[in-house]
Amino acid sequence: MKCVMIVNENLPRGIIANTTAALGISIASLQDGMTGKKLVDRNGRIHESITNVPIPILALPVNDVKVLYDNLLELNDEDLKVIGFNDVAQNSHHYEEYEARLLQTAKDNINYLGICRYGPKKKINRLTGSMKMLR
Repeated sequence: MKCVMIVNENLPRGIIANTTAALGISIASLQDGMTGKKLVDRNGRIHESITNVPIPILALPVNDVKVLYDNLLELNDEDLKVIGFNDVAQNSHHYEEYEARLLQTAKDNINYLGICRYGPKKKINRLTGSMKMLR
């Protein structure tokens, strides 16, 4: 299995950090096995579990992120988990506000800051192989 995140390459660093954090929390809550176990160092200190899956961060222009998200949803591939983090969520102060605003927003008016994809390695590679890494 493989996980990748794709972000709008023109976002400020803080928004990219927030977007990838939100997507990481979301995928970890959906997919068992994304994090390892707690570990102990030589001094007996406990280190909480972190991801045990590499997560490359790829970059696309803003319009390409939206098109990609829409195309992925249309694939309706049960092997792929697709999570989008959008401007409606980014501009909401709490989840209930996001829910209410999203219900009132047509898909053509939703802009995606980033996407997280998780699924079989071959499928993910085929869908992301030509994308550049975020620099």
